[in-house]
Amino acid sequence: MVFKKYIKAVGTGVKGNRELEHDEVVDAVCSILENKVTPAQVGAFLIGWRIKLETNEELKTCVEALKKYIKYTKVENSLELGYSFDGRTKNPFLFPLYENILEEFYKKNPDIKELRLVISTDLTQPAKNGITAKDIGKHFTFSKYVNLLDREEYFKELSNLTPLRHELGLRTVFNTVEKLLNPAQSEYGVTTAFHKPYVEKYLFMFKEYYKEILVVKASEGSPEVFKDGKYWRQIDGEIIDTVFKLEDFGITYDETYENITIEEALEIVKNPSDEILKLAKFNIALYLVFAQRVDTLENAWELLNK
Repeated sequence: MVFKKYIKAVGTGVKGNRELEHDEVVDAVCSILENKVTPAQVGAFLIGWRIKLETNEELKTCVEALKKYIKYTKVENSLELGYSFDGRTKNPFLFPLYENILEEFYKKNPDIKELRLVISTDLTQPAKNGITAKDIGKHFTFSKYVNLLDREEYFKELSNLTPLRHELGLRTVFNTVEKLLNPAQSEYGVTTAFHKPYVEKYLFMFKEYYKEILVVKASEGSPEVFKDGKYWRQIDGEIIDTVFKLEDFGITYDETYENITIEEALEIVKNPSDEILKLAKFNIALYLVFAQRVDTLENAWELLNK
């Protein structure tokens, strides 16, 4: 009966809806994860909550509730890349190239503090239903610098909601909060946004769990850059943006795909062109700056290409 109160709070309409209190968010999320409510109730609540629009406080509390269930695996000296779980349709994945790029980088620059990258994977989530990091990652072996953590193993309660989420076929609160849950207890986290209000939202949700959160304007909800953009970081309480142009780094990548296949995506990284390799290096340059290993993007780019 208690859960019906939460459905009413988010699903009554403009005049009757209200913000959920802290304990209500925690109880609602835990009830869903522990299968204490019916699928019909879960669907009604998640759709109502999305239509009402979750407040920043509700989202932050949702993250707090989710983190109670995570089985943590500490990855030292790491930066978490917050990939979207609904996959990609227009771009390949670059992360299979990162292992060798970082290995070569540290052979030439052993004085720079080590950086390891963490990527969470899971079954494809709605609503895009594209190719995921899990689809690609299982075809590669990573030894040190790229660490894939499977959510089916470290957070099975959320992964187990996959069939229900597909039955709904819509984005829900979980799409918003699931990208940076920090299962590796990384110092730094990176996620993506296109507009400043969402930058503020992500910083508010996640910043207490990292030394620093950065937000990059990148493609298809994942922190891999394929075109000109910018990134945001919070300095002394103020959100500062830094713009970058790929042509300034000699990159002229202009490929476009419609519903890229797994076969196409694998071929791109197994036999990378010069432009794809440059793109991968540029993304590593961004991560080195984000994790404070190198002071500027230009310096990082120079070190990666020396």
